[in-house]
Amino acid sequence: MTGGMDDPISLSALQHWAYCTRQCGLIHLEQAFADNIHTARGQAVHHLVDEPGYEMKAGVKVERALPLWSDRLGLIGKADLVEFHPDGTVFPVEFKHGRKRQKVHDDLQLAAQALCLEEMLGRPVPNGAIYHASSRRRREVAITPELRRLVEETTAAIRQMLQAGTLPPPANDARCRECSLKDICQPEAVAGKGRQAALRGELFNPEAPRDF
Repeated sequence: MTGGMDDPISLSALQHWAYCTRQCGLIHLEQAFADNIHTARGQAVHHLVDEPGYEMKAGVKVERALPLWSDRLGLIGKADLVEFHPDGTVFPVEFKHGRKRQKVHDDLQLAAQALCLEEMLGRPVPNGAIYHASSRRRREVAITPELRRLVEETTAAIRQMLQAGTLPPPANDARCRECSLKDICQPEAVAGKGRQAALRGELFNPEAPRDF
């Protein structure tokens, strides 16, 4: 991705950025990706809704793999599932592996889908849900003003990174243990180089305080 103003940003990039900015940069700036057990489980869950199509359930039209976009925000992607209810309610559902628990990066991705649907359909989308495959339970999410603002701020931050072409620094914390990109990212090594550079800067800075 070149990161120009006319280049749409993938909806999944918002989830990646909220989880780890460096992970987002590796995937969407450097086009790097690798699988592990967590990504494999996620892919298995998404196979349930990867085939585009629709069905009717108790008067509710359920569309799978629905293409989404927002010209205003410059976003593009697809919704795992969107319910169209007889009363006009539009209700996006994002599928995730794992048990039912709140994760801001999942809610952010769902909110971005809601904003796309609002722009495409001209209807409000005040709520959606995350379907947690391991527990087979939905967690309803209100698309609050705070989430809407976070979608816009995150989109702007990702676009700035893509335009600058600069990879964010590693988190080097507990998130790294489950990340499939750990070997590519090398968070410990990169963080170590940063500490060494800081020490060198202090050593050769005459203004720096000395303990000797």
